[in-house]
Amino acid sequence: MLALFLAQAPAVLGPPRLVEADGRPIDVAGHAAPLFVDFDGDGRDDLLVGQNDGTLVLFRNQGRCGKPELGGWEWVRAFGEPVRVPPG
Repeated sequence: MLALFLAQAPAVLGPPRLVEADGRPIDVAGHAAPLFVDFDGDGRDDLLVGQNDGTLVLFRNQGRCGKPELGGWEWVRAFGEPVRVPPG
């Protein structure tokens, strides 16, 4: 499961919150490297997740700024194929 720790004060993290997409907790393969970024240029931060097998998955933000709603996942693709980042 993917958990998010929000800052409550400088250098103080709140309790973990599970990150959801389509109303269900996000389950990623092994270790994950999440990044919130406006991937599609619509002004809303989407969730990009690098998984331990090198694949990248994208959860598009279907909500609005300050109130994100993540949709279902999709592979990040290049030339029609899922992107796979080599280790190291």
